[in-house]
Amino acid sequence: MSFVIVGLSHRTSPVEVREKLAFSREEIAEVSARLRSVAGIEEGVILSTCNRTEVLVAPRADVPHEVVVERIRDFLCACRELEPAELDRYLYAHRGPEAVRHLFRVASSLDSMMVGEPQILGQVKDAWNQAMQSEMLGPRLDQLLQRAFAVAKRVRASTQIARNPVSISYAAADLATRIFGSLAGRSVMMLGAGKMADLAARHLITGGVRSVTVASRTFHHAQELAARYNGVPVTFDRFLQHLPKVDIVLSSTTSPHYILGLDEAQRLMRQRRGRPIFFIDIAVPRDIDPACNKLDNLYLYDIDDLQKVVDTGLEDRRREAVLAEAIVEEELTSFQARDRAREASPTIVALREKLRATAREELRRYRGRLGPLSPKQEAVIDEMVESLVNKVLHGPTREMKRAAGPEAARRVIDLVWRMFDLEEAPDSRERSERSET
Repeated sequence: MSFVIVGLSHRTSPVEVREKLAFSREEIAEVSARLRSVAGIEEGVILSTCNRTEVLVAPRADVPHEVVVERIRDFLCACRELEPAELDRYLYAHRGPEAVRHLFRVASSLDSMMVGEPQILGQVKDAWNQAMQSEMLGPRLDQLLQRAFAVAKRVRASTQIARNPVSISYAAADLATRIFGSLAGRSVMMLGAGKMADLAARHLITGGVRSVTVASRTFHHAQELAARYNGVPVTFDRFLQHLPKVDIVLSSTTSPHYILGLDEAQRLMRQRRGRPIFFIDIAVPRDIDPACNKLDNLYLYDIDDLQKVVDTGLEDRRREAVLAEAIVEEELTSFQARDRAREASPTIVALREKLRATAREELRRYRGRLGPLSPKQEAVIDEMVESLVNKVLHGPTREMKRAAGPEAARRVIDLVWRMFDLEEAPDSRERSERSET
């Protein structure tokens, strides 16, 4: 299992360091071509997101992992004209089984800043696709990444790690969905052009909201934000006139006092004739009088209410992450077992052929002493020879497949080649190539 990952992420480096190593989609094609020229690296994939840049490689078996790590570090420095000292304290390196575990965790969003977020799997798939287009994706990394995709899919299917809101904006959209049942065809008004309200609006639109109205004390801000969502800008002094027509209100102004009081809310609900309306007040100080919450069909949540939803979601995701980690470990064990079996496969084939040839030669030598044999007796002798070969094969096969770690597996395989005098033992790379054809 000769894989190496070198990189940095939000866990090991600040954003000012991460941005130095960030590669755009267009740059990755060029960088991948340069990676091909790094000595000892046969296959490589580059993953670059806002929170991580990682280089995953399958090196030649005769190149020590420590050398591979150093060469990738130097490669990254050369790409961005950095000194190694600028990166050494931030870079991490995973080798062998640890590299596989790390990839499985990344694809399953267990290593993300927001555990359970769905975007990372798509980003890993993009990296796989870009490596394929750059002709840096070989059979070993393709097999590993396909397994990582399957692990991520299993984690999502078997746990609820992505089903609870863990951001204020996501919590706001989630609550709106619960109140209305479906956001399809609903309309939203944004009071103020704050970033958090903008993010919440994005989640609401993804959920199916039909139209957006934006009101801001600075009208050109309203125009800019409305243009982003194909919405309608209105002057702030007219927002009350539009409230009867909307279903959801995102309020994030900097007003020092309430912009919607109880009396105004009562008039609003009379105009709406019982139709529900959902206020998301994420302003500090609050924009909406908390007394409005006592009105029928008016649902009001402030920043503290949303934070409670987020805290509950985080706790739920932490519990689900424990289950997800167990899945990753199970999949890692399974992948290691299959990898050892592939590594041992050519040796098992060679040993079986050697034992069969030896048995046939000995049978030929002693055949004359047996006298005439019936077809049934000939068949029994052939069956006995095959049974003997299988019994002799059992012990070496078991030990080759059980060997823990690539180095131990190679030692056992080389020992089998020497013990049974198969021929000059091929190096691990040749054995790996045989097993993949």
